[in-house]
Amino acid sequence: MHTNRSQHRFIRRTVLAAAAFCSLALALPAVGVAADAAPGKCADDSGLTLPSGFCASLFADGVGHARHLVVAEGGVVYVNTWSGRYYGNDTPHAGGFLVALQDTTGSGKANVNERFGATVQSGGAGGTGIAIYKGWLYAELNDKILKYQLKKGTVLPGEASQVVVSGLPLGGDHPMHPFAIDANGDLYIDVATATNSCQEKNRTLKSPGIQPCTELETRGGIWRYDAKKVNQAFSPAGRYATGIRNAEGFGVDAIGHRIFVTQHGRDQLHTNWPDVIKNEDQEATLPSEEVLLLKQGGDYGWPMCYHDPFQQALVLAPEYGGDGKTAGVCALKTGPTAYFPAHWAPNGMVLYDQKQFPAHYQQGLFIAFHGSWNRAPYAQGGYNVVYQALSGDKASGKCEIFADGFAGADKSPGKAAHRPSGLAVGPDGALYVSDDVAGRIYRIVYRGGADGPGATVPCPSATDSPGPIGGAQARPPEGTHPDAGSATAGLTAPPGTTPAQVALGDRVYHGQVGGATCTGCHGSDAKGSPLGPDLTTNKWLWGNGSYAGIAATIAGGVAQPKNFRSPMPAMGGAQLSSDQVMAAAAYIWALNHPAASH
Repeated sequence: MHTNRSQHRFIRRTVLAAAAFCSLALALPAVGVAADAAPGKCADDSGLTLPSGFCASLFADGVGHARHLVVAEGGVVYVNTWSGRYYGNDTPHAGGFLVALQDTTGSGKANVNERFGATVQSGGAGGTGIAIYKGWLYAELNDKILKYQLKKGTVLPGEASQVVVSGLPLGGDHPMHPFAIDANGDLYIDVATATNSCQEKNRTLKSPGIQPCTELETRGGIWRYDAKKVNQAFSPAGRYATGIRNAEGFGVDAIGHRIFVTQHGRDQLHTNWPDVIKNEDQEATLPSEEVLLLKQGGDYGWPMCYHDPFQQALVLAPEYGGDGKTAGVCALKTGPTAYFPAHWAPNGMVLYDQKQFPAHYQQGLFIAFHGSWNRAPYAQGGYNVVYQALSGDKASGKCEIFADGFAGADKSPGKAAHRPSGLAVGPDGALYVSDDVAGRIYRIVYRGGADGPGATVPCPSATDSPGPIGGAQARPPEGTHPDAGSATAGLTAPPGTTPAQVALGDRVYHGQVGGATCTGCHGSDAKGSPLGPDLTTNKWLWGNGSYAGIAATIAGGVAQPKNFRSPMPAMGGAQLSSDQVMAAAAYIWALNHPAASH
């Protein structure tokens, strides 16, 4: 699910396709389909194992690496797709990363398949997050959340996109930005961590945790913005909740105004701390995967804490002096609403609020588990969709295996045929599941009697034995990058300065320190915009590109720019200290002198 550094340099430049989107002369299904309406035909050709009475068909196939998806009121399914190193650098689709799918025949299969949005050629890398609010389609693209106006009677948006939020962090282990929008128009964005556990050297044996974890200033939590506004800029001030390593899935309750998020538990407890987490099987059983009830100002513990299913509590992490038993400060953090076996990777979640499924499944959570890698040498787990009933804000009983069989014969990251990633509920009550390996979209409906599905299959307990040893040791899909937590990794500091000054300059440039507005003209990736030049090409309109020359330009500003219409205010429009000016200059100089070039 991650890209390497060279790709990061490429994808940071977001350029949307300039051509206007075409409208299709295809009538949409009737708007406002009743929640318990007949769900249409089901070919039962998915190969999935489901509870009795349910039927799954292949709604679409081969759409690319399908991440999250959403279903419009008229029945059009919109999918956000992505491409990156995690997928073996295969060739992305030539069309846009966003896909519109529609069944106009009632067959249960999409006969309309149209693509739109940015392409690889225009600088896009796709994304995960997608949602619909008040007639607008919202989608993640690179470091932005965009919105497209949906037009009645058409499948594709008829106008160019608008930027809702820009400047979202891209680097490190978790560069994606899933999100959800509640009934009030509040936009909740997952800004996941750059590292596994905020170590001084990421994913490294016995490397201690950074004290305090500075990564939490801009990562590791949920940020809230206004979905109705445009041109909002990411900043630390937008943080809504903290201590969340990677919240890929959202379950929004439009009635009770609750928002649930998933939490990917950290990796490599035994591998990195064998003197503390001593049993090899604990690599496969610690920590829990979680569902959290999102609260403003909530702190859910990362990186200092992880959830131990055996103790049913948050436990202090070894990076911060934990011994595998002590709670310490974790007794003050907020624990999960529900927890699940370790490393299953909850990538998607939806609260089922329709009536097509039996009452047993209503107002509970469906969760798509992408599948584990960190249980080796024991058998991997997940690669399924489970159902978790709720009683108010808490889990009601054990979860149930709802849909299985995605992976095929081999449940492992590199060999699974399909891996569930996103979930959405249609207006007819059908449940849609996306697969980000081969790009399948599954559609699940209920065809059984009114009494319900009968017997269900409980999830394995989070404290079950991992079973016999039977697999090869595995490595993180994103690779092991000791400096993944550094926003300036790979940059060379100017002579006479330090990497710490470059890191401070990065924060000054992005408005996190000092209040400068550099990103407004030069972009969050410093690649330029119509208002200001690219600062990464070692081509200079003012000065000779020396460290001192860059500092002088920042301090004095540019009242009459040569090639751009907007003047550059002195000190970036702020009252920067001399140290901050020099740090910003060090950062700009370093952007033009990456370590790889030496």
